Amino acid sequence: MSKKTLVAVSILTAMLSGCGHQEHDTHHATLQFDVTHPIRQDTTLVKQYVSQIHAIQHIEVRAMEKGYLQSTFVDEGQTVEKGAPMFKIMPTVYEAELRKAEAEAQAVFMEFRNTKSLVEQNIVSPNELAVVEAEYQKALAEVELAKAHLSFTDIKAPFTGKMDRLEARTGSLLDEGELLTTMSDLSQMWVYFNVPETEYLDYAQSGKATKDTKVRLKLANGSVYPYEGVIDTIEADFDNHTGTIEMRASFPNPDQLLRHGQTGNILVDVDFPDSLVIPQKATFEILDQSYVYVLDSENKLATRHISISAELPHMYVVEDGLKEDDIILIEGLRRVSNGQQIEPELISASDTLAELSLHAE
Repeated sequence: MSKKTLVAVSILTAMLSGCGHQEHDTHHATLQFDVTHPIRQDTTLVKQYVSQIHAIQHIEVRAMEKGYLQSTFVDEGQTVEKGAPMFKIMPTVYEAELRKAEAEAQAVFMEFRNTKSLVEQNIVSPNELAVVEAEYQKALAEVELAKAHLSFTDIKAPFTGKMDRLEARTGSLLDEGELLTTMSDLSQMWVYFNVPETEYLDYAQSGKATKDTKVRLKLANGSVYPYEGVIDTIEADFDNHTGTIEMRASFPNPDQLLRHGQTGNILVDVDFPDSLVIPQKATFEILDQSYVYVLDSENKLATRHISISAELPHMYVVEDGLKEDDIILIEGLRRVSNGQQIEPELISASDTLAELSLHAE
C-alpha cells in the first residue's frame, strides 16, 4: 500500500471516529426546558351571550279616527310626559256627530216621559213603555259613543317616554289606524339573550339560573355598561331548533344611554373557587383528550390525562388529573417524548401567572 493511500485511510478513519463520538454525545445530551407547578387560586370565568336590548315599553302611536291631522304638539326625539298632548285630529265632524246624538237622545227622552205618563193613566200598556225606555238607553249609548269618537281626536302620551320619528305631518289626511309615531319608555331596559342547554343546566345546578342573579352588559363598542342588571325572567321552554332557552335581564337606564333595538353581550360571571389553573400551552391533545407532561423524581417526563372544566384566556381550569405539587412542562412539548429525561428550569407559579395575565391583557 502506498504512502498516500495510508494517509487517506487514516484521515477517513479519524473523521468516522469523530462523527461517531458527536452522534453519541448528541443522543445523550439533556435538554433544558421550563417547568412549573399548577396554580391554585379563586378563578372567575366570564361567559358572553349575544343580546337584544328592548325598552320596557315600546309602542306604536296610531290614529284611532279618520280625519285631517290638525296639530302636532311634539317633535322627533323629544321626551314627552304622561298625559301630554301629542296630536290633534280635526274634530269638526265628530263634534257634529255628538250634537246630533245628544239631540236624538233628548227627543227619545221626551217620548219616554210622555209614554210613562200615559201608562200611569192606563192609556197605553207597560210593554210600550218598556220599548221606549230601551230606545232611550240606546240613544244614551249613542251619545257616549260620539263622545268617545270625539275624544279620540286628542291623542295624548300614555306614559312618559321618548319620541321616535314622525310618520305623518300636520295637514295629512289620516286613515283609522294609521301610524303617527313610536315612543319608548327608556327608564328601564329589558335585555334578551339565549343560553345553550348544557350551560343552562350548569347554571341551574350551581344556582346561577335564578331570578335576581346579577349580570353585566357589554356594549357594541366594547365598553361595559356601568350599571348591573339582574335576570328576572327565564322562558318555560327550550327552542328545539337552536337548543337554547331565552332569558331576560333588567337594567336601569338613568342616563338613557341604552335605546330600544340596540345589541350587546350579556356577561355572566362563573366562579371557580380554590381551583387548579395551568397554562394552555402546557397541554396537548390526543383523540380529543387533553394531556400534560408531568416530571417525576428522576426528571423524566410522563404523559398524564387531565379533565378541563373551563377555558380562560391563555389558561385552563383543571377538574381532575393534577395535584398542586405536580411539576408540569410548559414549553417545548413538540420536542420531547414520554419517558425522556430533561434538565428542568422551575418557573414559580406567581411568575407563570404574571406572564399569562400579561398575555390576557
